Amino acid sequence: MKITDVLQSDRVTLSMEVFPPKTTTAVEKVNEAVRDIAALKPDFMSVTYGAAGGKNSKYTIQIAKDIKDAYGVNSIAHLTCLSSTRETVENQIRLMKEAGIENILALRGDIPQDADFPLPDQFHYAAELVREIKRLAPDMCIGGACYPEGHPEASSKAEDILHIKEKVDAGCEFLTTQMFFDNSIFYNYLYRLREAGIMVPIIAGIMPITRKNQVARSIQLSGSCVPARFKSIVDWFGDEPAKMKQAGIAYATDQIIDLIANGVKHIHVYTMNDPEVAAGIQNNLSEIIG
Repeated sequence: MKITDVLQSDRVTLSMEVFPPKTTTAVEKVNEAVRDIAALKPDFMSVTYGAAGGKNSKYTIQIAKDIKDAYGVNSIAHLTCLSSTRETVENQIRLMKEAGIENILALRGDIPQDADFPLPDQFHYAAELVREIKRLAPDMCIGGACYPEGHPEASSKAEDILHIKEKVDAGCEFLTTQMFFDNSIFYNYLYRLREAGIMVPIIAGIMPITRKNQVARSIQLSGSCVPARFKSIVDWFGDEPAKMKQAGIAYATDQIIDLIANGVKHIHVYTMNDPEVAAGIQNNLSEIIG
């Protein structure tokens, strides 16, 4: 099923992200996590694009296929383009089609530290990737990413929104946000997107921070603002793993409840391959989204 069909529902949807193994030794552990998260029957699951710039992308396609075929859950495979040639991207799209994958999250991606860059005949922006997917697989449902606090490389938030609109105009059918920890930032961003004429469904991305060391990493990756309220939680519970995990799940749940109460219908949880976190969120919302 195409993700756009899922998002047309009037009910609240809850989706979850998983990532493939970084090494062959981690395959079994990741497969177990994917299986346990799929058993929760989220509305769909997204699978990130391998590790090291997609070098292990074969796992992305296989996991997305298993989620759909073996576990009966809608899936979407990520595809990044910045560190790949056009030939590599074309091959990945072909493999996804052969695997019966109907949904792609088209991303520019980051430059791996060990990459030979620039590469010949490469893509530079996600909008270019969206156009290429539309050319090679016109029936594919394409999603993209957006950034409530602005893309770290954009000179301004206004410029960032222009790039988002370019992706949508190229054929991107829905957007999933980067993580955020302050809902007021998201509400303001959603208003600015609509004001710019970007009317596709927006999925709010929520990252439950369940370990102290995730805070600095999350800020580094996304540039997200961490509210004082959440900093206090980390200061108080961060050195006690069980308490921090429960507090992080509770904080993320509170965010989601506030989003739903304010009319946001589509929530995406960055699970970090932790079935306990995924189940904790879902259980806390059992009556709200049941």
